[in-house]
Amino acid sequence: MIEAKQINKTFGGNHVLKNVSCMFDRGKTNLIIGQSGSGKTVLMKCLVGLFEVDSGQVIYDDRNFSVMNFEQRKNIRQEIGMLFQGSALFDSMTVMENVMFPLNMFTVHPYEEKRERVNFVLKRVNLENVENLMPSELSGGMRKRVAIARAIAMNPKYLFCDEPNSGLDPQTSGVIDLLIKEITEEYQITTIVNTHDMNSVLSTGDTVAFIFKGELWWKGNKDTILHTDNKELNDFVFGTELTSRLKK
Repeated sequence: MIEAKQINKTFGGNHVLKNVSCMFDRGKTNLIIGQSGSGKTVLMKCLVGLFEVDSGQVIYDDRNFSVMNFEQRKNIRQEIGMLFQGSALFDSMTVMENVMFPLNMFTVHPYEEKRERVNFVLKRVNLENVENLMPSELSGGMRKRVAIARAIAMNPKYLFCDEPNSGLDPQTSGVIDLLIKEITEEYQITTIVNTHDMNSVLSTGDTVAFIFKGELWWKGNKDTILHTDNKELNDFVFGTELTSRLKK
């Protein structure tokens, strides 16, 4: 479980996050949604420590991440997996080398043990016999699955996904959504997904936090998000011709 308590973040004179408090549950796919510029990306970066909060606390299973120094945070960071927007694979490395990268960085396991782990996570994301390929030889969906394999290589307790469906077609997006949800439930990971994809929300949103102008404006789940009288949320959810048909 991860908890944000009264998070505030300001850049210059711009108060981006305003007293945001939210719980992200273990074994659940926890979604953060909102318009561009709403503060959802800043919130995620505050949760992982890429941005320091101005005030408030970030709690990882009763451990106050906000007051820790760099060395103290290293232990928690080794429990975190990151799925970056665009996958962020190393173009000069093979699939095997990309997935093994965090194991090389943070462990002293023998090579054969690391290779076994890489093969295991690649198989878990339904990729086999691709370990010697380069990222340029993969489709967009395959690159995303390699990135997921790398994110779970260290067997993380916490998984952060930044726009995991960015650049993917709707069918492939659905495959990635299902994979993230399955892995979350199977390994009981606290997963936080930053997205604006309503298909993802309606299919995987165990919890959904809607950020509006830097504030936590609404919280619910995929079953309640279509049945709320929150005007700003409805404007976001039903803002396209396709989603507006859900009202009918």
